[in-house]
Amino acid sequence: MQRRAAAIYVALFIVIGAASYSLIATAQTPTVEFDNPEYELAQGDQFQVGDRAYTVSSVSETTGELQYTEESSEYTATWENDSTQTVDDEEWRVLVDEGEEPSGFTLEEEINETAILQEDPDASEETVEQNGTRYVVINESELVPADEYFPEPETRSYAEGDSFQYEGNETTVDSVTADAVQLTWTAPRTNTITAEQEVNVTLGDETYLAYFPDGSTMQLTQDFESYDRQTAEIDRVQTQTNGLWGVSILSFLTSVFMIGFAYLPSRY
Repeated sequence: MQRRAAAIYVALFIVIGAASYSLIATAQTPTVEFDNPEYELAQGDQFQVGDRAYTVSSVSETTGELQYTEESSEYTATWENDSTQTVDDEEWRVLVDEGEEPSGFTLEEEINETAILQEDPDASEETVEQNGTRYVVINESELVPADEYFPEPETRSYAEGDSFQYEGNETTVDSVTADAVQLTWTAPRTNTITAEQEVNVTLGDETYLAYFPDGSTMQLTQDFESYDRQTAEIDRVQTQTNGLWGVSILSFLTSVFMIGFAYLPSRY
């Protein structure tokens, strides 16, 4: 009798568990979809928001990168005193004017002594020093003072407010201190904005929700109400699915325990 009753209950729990599992297996989990997003983009696409043009530089399953160019961005550079800088493809030493409050500096050409010596078939490859004076050895015997052998370095002097060409840009001497020179210039700058899956992204004065339905498409939408409604439905379905899983697991576990209890030896 005990085993017969257990069998009935086991069958009942198996039916309940199977029914719950069948609902899980046949249910379709809803996904987020936008019928008319403001922008549906692929890598390489260009689009306009306000007065700014954007280019989609990359798209993946969860992120995308947008690039735009600011035509007049400000750049700065700091040249420390006695440092070496490259200007017009040549090396120059920065020499700030003496004094506690300097207002200018000089660029002194760095003479490539090694290259000059290598180009002179009569000169030694290295200079020598005697009694504190450097010499160039000519024809393995003649000593020529290095100051006389090498050309006089070119110098260029600038004051605060002066301008000169640097890396293809009209550059202004913004300020000069005893330690460094501050330069400023304007030039185009390319900026990158990263858009992430289901995260808001701001373009100019507009805010969009970024969504990636696949690995090659990025959608930008301002239909936040539709997104909230769809995600709420997804959460509801997920909660129901979790509950059905709980019913299925509990039913099958109960069936196993009841079978075990039914076959326990009787004390009577």
